[in-house]
Amino acid sequence: MAFWSGLKFDCPKIFSPSEYDTGWNKEHGRLVRWRIQRTSVSPEEAGLCGCWQFVAVWREQKKLRQGKVIEEFEEYSFYATSAAAQQYSAQELLHFIRGHWSASENGAHYRRDLSLGEDASKISGRTGAYVMATLRNLVLGLFELQKHRGKTQARSSPGWRRKLTNPQKIQLITRTLS
Repeated sequence: MAFWSGLKFDCPKIFSPSEYDTGWNKEHGRLVRWRIQRTSVSPEEAGLCGCWQFVAVWREQKKLRQGKVIEEFEEYSFYATSAAAQQYSAQELLHFIRGHWSASENGAHYRRDLSLGEDASKISGRTGAYVMATLRNLVLGLFELQKHRGKTQARSSPGWRRKLTNPQKIQLITRTLS
């Protein structure tokens, strides 16, 4: 699936009313509502080889503090998919879309941010950001390797890093890479 996403964008009328609506759900201190609508197209109409549907997802979010809404947010995302309309229901498509982003955010990115403060980094240059991402991945990989080999009892990367002395860190890198 390919996608485009924008904030505060008027959704084209072809995508309303919603085919599936999750209703309001409380998640991580906020109320979230997802709606999905799709339209079938031929690849010729879409101008995209293999594209059989355009999908619009409307996400609304209300941040809560002490049970009161403090901020509201909405976003439209548009997708093109090779799945035929009969292949998946609107609810299944939304599940796939949410699952994709969930894996990205709750997987490697979440771990790098929580363990290594990636989102707080002030590095803005492409090369520097690439180098730092590589180093962060190396640190997490070394931690997982040590856990797998049973050489650490630490439950998290920050705890493991704090327990290692600088000579131990250098020795770990040179032994693992050679």
